[in-house]
Amino acid sequence: MASVFLNGEFLEGEDARIAALDAGLQHAVGLFETVSGGITESGRAWCVHLEPHCRRLVSSARELGISATLRHEALGRAIMETLARSELDHARVRLTITGGDLNLVRSTRRVGPEAPAPEPTVLIVAEPATAFPGALFERGATVMMADAKANPFNPLEGHKTLAYWWRLRELARAARLGGGEAIVTQVSNHLCGGCVSNVFVVRNGELLTPIARGEEGTVGANGDAPPSGAALPSPVLPGVVRGELLAWAARAAQPARRRMLSINDLLGADEVFLTNSAWGVMPVTRIEGASIGGGEVGEVTRTAIGWWESQIEDARVGL
Repeated sequence: MASVFLNGEFLEGEDARIAALDAGLQHAVGLFETVSGGITESGRAWCVHLEPHCRRLVSSARELGISATLRHEALGRAIMETLARSELDHARVRLTITGGDLNLVRSTRRVGPEAPAPEPTVLIVAEPATAFPGALFERGATVMMADAKANPFNPLEGHKTLAYWWRLRELARAARLGGGEAIVTQVSNHLCGGCVSNVFVVRNGELLTPIARGEEGTVGANGDAPPSGAALPSPVLPGVVRGELLAWAARAAQPARRRMLSINDLLGADEVFLTNSAWGVMPVTRIEGASIGGGEVGEVTRTAIGWWESQIEDARVGL
């Protein structure tokens, strides 16, 4: 059974109710984060990369005007308590924040710069983690190219908003064609990432990943200057696993760069893998009809998979 936290209360799943006129339901005004966690045999709750997930959501909520009152520490405590009540060895936890009641016509609250902001809806749900087939990590996944394009001039792109319909449609299409993910390009045809993941390509032993929101015009992961054109706004989500993996690469002296990438960089890669907080590191060995790395999972990808497994284990033991 799911463990549910809603606006300060812990509820049974069937008792959790959100107002019919909530802005998240009416207009997809909201943000979410998904984290991996669980309960150890001794009953201690654990979670992978909890703080960066909460910080990213709080930052987006402020930047997009959803809420300026959220605090990452309080959200983190609520997630850990939700996990503790779940009694799940390995859980998928979703934190959702919506705009609450934003209707200015119906609302009796004042408007203008002195008006109090609406209270956001805060929902946390812990459910059993998705079990991905082990063969995907041994043989690698097949992915498709998405038809939809990401728009770098949409100010909501690069944030983890509730407006996921177009991504889910592309995922469903990819699944019908036998793919486990769909790779999205920008309207400029530069590589963006998966519908629900960040993408890394490996060439000559070097990790390459598209520039994400907030990284435009900054130096690369190893201190290299960005190429011309990097000041274009990026619609790429600065994924938490992506960021932690880049930090690990810097510590491990693994060459890595963030730069604008093309479809040729993707198809010409020695290795390709995808990252998110559900599967960690997913190798890709086929992009539609094109084989990557001779159809084998490469050495750099296997090392990255090992790094993710160590992140799970460190979280379990409390490191």
